[in-house]
Amino acid sequence: MKRNIIAIAIVLTIFGCQKSNEKYANTEAITANELIAPADSTAVEKIIKTADMRFRVKNVQHTKEQLSKTIKAEGGTVAEFSIESTIQETDKVKQSTDSLKEITAYRTEGYLVAKVPSEKLDEFTNTIAKMAVFVDHQSMKLDDQSIAYLANKLKAQNRVDAVKKINKVASKKSANVESSLHIKDDYVDKKIENMQIDSRVKFSTIILNFYQDNTVKTMIVANDNLYDYRPAFINRLWLGIVNGWTIFKEIIIAVSNLWMLILVGFGVFFIVKYFVRKNKIQRELRTKQLFENQA
Repeated sequence: MKRNIIAIAIVLTIFGCQKSNEKYANTEAITANELIAPADSTAVEKIIKTADMRFRVKNVQHTKEQLSKTIKAEGGTVAEFSIESTIQETDKVKQSTDSLKEITAYRTEGYLVAKVPSEKLDEFTNTIAKMAVFVDHQSMKLDDQSIAYLANKLKAQNRVDAVKKINKVASKKSANVESSLHIKDDYVDKKIENMQIDSRVKFSTIILNFYQDNTVKTMIVANDNLYDYRPAFINRLWLGIVNGWTIFKEIIIAVSNLWMLILVGFGVFFIVKYFVRKNKIQRELRTKQLFENQA
């Protein structure tokens, strides 16, 4: 009897362990299913188109205005544009004493970045080609972001599930809060990346470089050479004579103001001359007496 009770206990224990293992296995299956997002795992086509064109036109400014109107009509926008003129050569020819004819050769180039609806990109490039005198370069690039878009979508859904699980076992520990914030920020990043992909898929970017032939422009400008504004030779000669006479008079006036110094100078000159002459006479007399005594 006792042996039968022990056998029954052992059977019940084994049966209970099997039930526990089955329950644990079912729990793992449920957890794994929850981690896999119920989102659609089918890749949706996400093609990003970009185009680039370089072409010559008759007038850069007029072409820029036409492009703006065409882009607006197609439902697009101008993201960036610039127009620059570079001087190739310039010269100035004298027209008169106070004027010059300035002749300038310059090159004008335009740069424009536009975003147009992707379905109208081909039509738009054809329209631009008709505006050009001829097209130097034209290219289009297709970038398939379908897999990247799907990956971001699935990762974002997984982060939603992860946040839900963290919230179920949430505690006041800072580690859980920081983990939840990190996952949420990562989720936002994935959503933003997909929003950017959607925007680039919807609107294609096209870069346009256009230019015109060198333009020659003439205009009358003021003569900046000051030498040309001087009077004629005869007038300058007469002015020189008048100016010389004026300088001479100024010198006379300056000398007249120094008359005392001039008199003192003359007095010193004559005194020095007198003593020099006296010394010379004395030397001659001594020399003469010396010769007489020797004789």
